[in-house]
Amino acid sequence: MSEVANVPTAIGGAQYAGMIRSAANALLNQKDLINRLNVYPVPDGDTGSNMSMTMKPAGDLNGQTSSLSECADKVASLFLRAARGNSGVILSLFFRGLAKGFKGVTEAGTAEVVVAFEKGVKEAYKAVQYPREGTILTVMRSCTEIETEGLDLLGLFDRMYDAAADMLEKTPDMLPVLKQAGVVDSGGRGFLEILYGMRAYLQGVPVESESKAETKESADFASFDPASIENPYCTECIITKNPEYAQEGSVEKLRKFVLSMGDSVVFAEDSEIVKIHVHTKDPGKVLSEALKFGSLYTVKVENMQNQHSELIENQSAESEKPAEEAAPAVAEPVEDYGFVAVTMGDGMRSVFEDLGVAGFVSGGQTMNPSTEQLVEAVLQIPAKNVYIFPNNSNICLVAEQVRRFVEDRNVFVIPTKSVPQGISALMQFDPDASAEDNQQAMMEAMKSVKTLDMTYAAHDSTVDGESVTCGQILGLVEHKVRYVADSQAECLEKMLPELEGASYITVFYGSDVSEEEANETLAFLQSKAPDTEIALLSGGQPLYYYVISVE
Repeated sequence: MSEVANVPTAIGGAQYAGMIRSAANALLNQKDLINRLNVYPVPDGDTGSNMSMTMKPAGDLNGQTSSLSECADKVASLFLRAARGNSGVILSLFFRGLAKGFKGVTEAGTAEVVVAFEKGVKEAYKAVQYPREGTILTVMRSCTEIETEGLDLLGLFDRMYDAAADMLEKTPDMLPVLKQAGVVDSGGRGFLEILYGMRAYLQGVPVESESKAETKESADFASFDPASIENPYCTECIITKNPEYAQEGSVEKLRKFVLSMGDSVVFAEDSEIVKIHVHTKDPGKVLSEALKFGSLYTVKVENMQNQHSELIENQSAESEKPAEEAAPAVAEPVEDYGFVAVTMGDGMRSVFEDLGVAGFVSGGQTMNPSTEQLVEAVLQIPAKNVYIFPNNSNICLVAEQVRRFVEDRNVFVIPTKSVPQGISALMQFDPDASAEDNQQAMMEAMKSVKTLDMTYAAHDSTVDGESVTCGQILGLVEHKVRYVADSQAECLEKMLPELEGASYITVFYGSDVSEEEANETLAFLQSKAPDTEIALLSGGQPLYYYVISVE
């Protein structure tokens, strides 16, 4: 039994809301640490960010007075809408399971909480088709494999926390890739923080957020003539600094770079974060440079020329009513087919537009959109059958949740893990075929393309026994690091065997690659594969120098 005074013997809606807020704060406070547990050194270590953003709506639970059942339902709905990335979806479904366990319950004691956690773990496992031991699911499950007889609520959470902590330490023995990198599972670490926060509330010392209050800035678009805007992309981001820049005045190089990239620059920093606002022609370059100094906390990019009127209307509407009441514009589903694609980079977006895509959600590596963003995009497509192309393995699971919120049209998720797969799938669409036949054809077509990526190492690591130093060039095959080099040219040379037998190659060059450099790459590939048709396109994607489609 617990020795802490005034431990509640049961939790109602108000207590559950307090536990969730405390858990969300605990997770937010350790977000950067969790991000750094990313196994691979590619710049997409965002597990902590995705889990934290998923639980961000916990702030909406202030003043909660409903029953436990009603509060748990609200939490589940908020988190599922906000879910980002695979870890976020798994987490949101865990809380959905808790809500099922608390269904019809006004207050819960130890026995009810045990049942709810069992349902939560069961629901979370449903999210993963082939679950592996050593992940967040394993850590979650450990909480349900303890002896609970005679425990009060705090004693229960003490024991669940200890079980989860013990299991987390064992995850490297279950997944060799974790042992090789010398880390524990990042998702499991995040779940441990959630348990810590829930337990802290029961102890009477709920966790408070340590993050700085954010001031939301936006340009006054009404004062602009949109046709006269030289730098059309209003780009805002907050960067959580890497440890080596954890003091004020340490990122002067970044400030000068941002100043050179456009106008209307606002650049603020403290020892932990950097806030950037700039109107620029190339937001990708701004984001890529910023990532050299830390991880993206928030990102917003808006085209002031194309969205001038819409932004003014939205700003007016949002000032008149709370954000949670603002509903996206819903199009009447009158057409047979429509498409939504997740993309980063104007060049890649243009290719999808040429293939008939009308709905776009900005996202990709480090920028995983939420379920709600995808729902809004689907509802703006005036079609009875809408196909979603996630184009990223960490967005597929989020896309699958869209069906829960869309009832007036059929939603089909084509689980594309890259832009080349998305393009290949779309090229097989037949407007005269049935929705199901098109789904099958597109899913088959996406298997016929191989995706190669070239990026840089975001931190020191070990991959397949080879040491990788921050800043080295990485060659990825189907999103797995296969080649390490000291220059882009050397990396491309190493990747040449992956092009053997190709009949068609498309090379998308990113925002950090000049047109001259891209043409040199094209000439090199043509000299090595003279009988293969090779196309070069400006993708405009940040972080990745090249994305190569091999068919």
